[in-house]
Formats: sequence, structure tokens, C-alpha cells
Amino acid sequence: MILSPDALKSLRGRLIVSCQAYPGEPMRDPRTTAQVAASAVIGGAAAVRVQGVADIQHTRSAVEVPVIGLWKDGHDGVFITPTLRHALAVANAGAHVVAIDGTRRERPDGLSLAQTVAGIHAESHALVMADCGSLQDAAAAVEAGADLVGTTLAGYSGERPKTSGPDLDLLAEIAAAGFDVPLIAEGRIHTPSQARQALDAGAFAVVVGTAITHPATITGWFADALTQPGQQDSPEVLRAAL
Repeated sequence: MILSPDALKSLRGRLIVSCQAYPGEPMRDPRTTAQVAASAVIGGAAAVRVQGVADIQHTRSAVEVPVIGLWKDGHDGVFITPTLRHALAVANAGAHVVAIDGTRRERPDGLSLAQTVAGIHAESHALVMADCGSLQDAAAAVEAGADLVGTTLAGYSGERPKTSGPDLDLLAEIAAAGFDVPLIAEGRIHTPSQARQALDAGAFAVVVGTAITHPATITGWFADALTQPGQQDSPEVLRAAL
């Protein structure tokens, strides 16, 4: 399946689930990733986001929804699909959309963002999602030819403070700019109400990862809550759980 820009319309207002595990964790296995992705699709995910070449390959065989692929290499600076080589490997693994660092920071291979996007378009059938950290990033990514822009790196690239939840102000700013590409909300969306708020702020679609697919973190939230007597969930959270 080749995903065209027009086909992205099917993702409007829908949920994208990020299925990733950290190195060294028990779930860090391509087969497990594919199973988690397939389970997310059963639950209503319209697309999935997957890290790593092998994980992408296994997931493509397990689901029939669009796969957004990326390759994390490193831990600091530009490490989300940092070079054209990484991006083409992700595309060749079967990703319909290649997610890349979409900030204006220097890339490890010396290519500009525009050169990277052009290279992906020229040498694969994949679309490009630019993971951005600011309005300026989003504007530069659109100018560079990205097919989608996301708020994935808001609070991580040094331009904006890290908010406790999704950066709704940034979403609203990018939406108000009127760029002619889908705006994907991603980053620190931990509840159904926050996902709804992201759509209301102007997002085209919403990515949720940790709150759905990372048991270690979810378990930690509950375990930590039990050490703080007297706390109660808000009515909003209780309604979301029903």
C-alpha cells in the first residue's frame, strides 16, 4: 500500500498509537511490537507509529493501517531518524510515513532538512512527517516539503518549556498559521480528555504512546499514586474510565 497525501484525509480526527519500548525492556522485541500494534488497531487506532527497522517490518505484516516509522539513533540532539540514510532504511522497511527530526538544528550528515525531505521523496514512496519543537520549526518543515508536521519535540529542542501535558498553545499557534499540511499532536498526551483538547486546539490527528503502550510507565503512575494517601481522581478522569 502506497499512502498518498490525499489518503491522509482518512486520519482526520483519529487516533494514532505509538508502539515503542525502550532498549533493555522485556517488551523490546519486534514481534511484541507488532502484537501491541495489532491490539491498538483492534481498539480503534487509525495508524501506528513504530521505532526500528525490524519493528516496522513485523508491524507491516501485522496491521493494515498506515505505519509511521522512525529510527532513533542516540539520545541527545538530532536522534529521531537523524540522517537520510536512516530515513531511507525506514522507508525500505515498509513505513508508509517516515518520521524525522523536523527541527532547524544541524543534522549529523550535514544535509539540510529540505535536502533530507527531497531525498526521501526521490528515493522512496514514503511520505514525510517532521517532528517539530516550535512554530518556526513547523514553518521551516512545510517550506522544506514535509507532508505532515507534528509537535513531537515541543519541550525537547530547547525552544519551548516542557509542559506537564501536551503543548496546547503550540498546537493552536501552528493551526492558526494555516499551513496546508496535517498537524499531528504528539507528546505527553496521557488522558482521553487531553487527546480531545489537542483536537480542539487544532490538531488534525492525535498520537498517544506511553499512556497506551508502555506498561512500565503506566504501572509506575499507579504505584506512585498509592504512596500518596488522600489523592483522588478528578470527576473528569473517572468519567473517562467508564
